[in-house]
Amino acid sequence: MKIKKTWIILAVIAVVVLLIVGTLIGGYNSLVDMQESVDEKASVIQTQLQRRADLIPNFVETVKGYATHEEETFTAVTEARNALANASGMEEQANAEAQLDSAIDIWVNAVTESYPELKANTNFIALQDELAGTENRIATARNDYNEAAKKYNSTIRKFPTSITASMFGFEKAEYFEAQAGTENAPSVSFE
Repeated sequence: MKIKKTWIILAVIAVVVLLIVGTLIGGYNSLVDMQESVDEKASVIQTQLQRRADLIPNFVETVKGYATHEEETFTAVTEARNALANASGMEEQANAEAQLDSAIDIWVNAVTESYPELKANTNFIALQDELAGTENRIATARNDYNEAAKKYNSTIRKFPTSITASMFGFEKAEYFEAQAGTENAPSVSFE
């Protein structure tokens, strides 16, 4: 009888240990999947930013034929593009994007005001549409990233997953936040 009781106690302990180990393994694997999703979403943002950065030289070359004396604005756009390409982290990336957006706005306004016939150029119109499409893709990618970060961040804070996250060093994902002043749309005039 005493041996039977011992086996029952050992079986209960084994089941409890298996449940704890299973919970840890399941929680760990879930956190890994969510962290990979956050990283993948951040990569999509980088891909779209690279797409935009690749389109800008084509845009510049198209306009250069019309605007030979706009070197200062071309330089500002190029410098801003390079700053974005070298940005690391969400905050530095957001600052570089704001710099690039400002440079592009100034440049496009100056060139189109000086060269009204440029507005009818098919290459200019096509590139302008490509840039607009890319901006929409970037906005969507940022939203997707923030959603994945929110899901991941809330999961690492919930019990019992918070224990697993703490044990294995899972840290909070950084949200993408717009820079101050970006709530006001820039004015772009093609007249």
